[in-house]
Amino acid sequence: MSKVSVAATNDFCPQTLFVYGTRNEDTTPDFGLFCWFSYCWLDQLGVICAIGSTKRTLENIRRSKVFSANLVTESNLPLADYFGTADGRDADKMTVPVDWEASPKLDVPVLVDCPLCFELEVAQEIATNQEDGTVFICHIRNTLKDEALVSSAYSDQELLEKVAAVRTSHVDNYWSWDGRYLGKWNERAKEIKPDVEIGAAAMGN
Repeated sequence: MSKVSVAATNDFCPQTLFVYGTRNEDTTPDFGLFCWFSYCWLDQLGVICAIGSTKRTLENIRRSKVFSANLVTESNLPLADYFGTADGRDADKMTVPVDWEASPKLDVPVLVDCPLCFELEVAQEIATNQEDGTVFICHIRNTLKDEALVSSAYSDQELLEKVAAVRTSHVDNYWSWDGRYLGKWNERAKEIKPDVEIGAAAMGN
């Protein structure tokens, strides 16, 4: 197969999406949508999170050193897309209906409609060349999984089908785990708030 050189891209490398849950200085919850998320090995399985440019989520993580990562699925995609569309510093961002609760170990906000949530604690922060961009290397201090998914009765494929995780690619589209098109960035947010204005970044906040 012949190949040609092109500009750097991850178009064919779709990534799993997570909503990061943090607390503001007044302890109220805030959520933002992110996809630069992967895994590493510390003393056990850990997480690598990259956040570009200034965002409320970034400020909150730097201050508290803890946050949650909530898996985006087909059922919570409209809300997740809203969290990536609305401006993080908009006073009414969190006035939409959000079913959340405090996690049991680190007391960070987690989404109730989420089959898998990580409670994360920052172990190391690495600055990038992007303005105020950073990479967090994190310990997984607790993993929350829907009780219905903790069963040996399901095959790996059946679990993937039940969870229905959402992925994204560089070309600003959402895809199902098995390749179905689920809409463009900032499109599904209108199911939560029809008049939502796109924030400074298309994903994050």
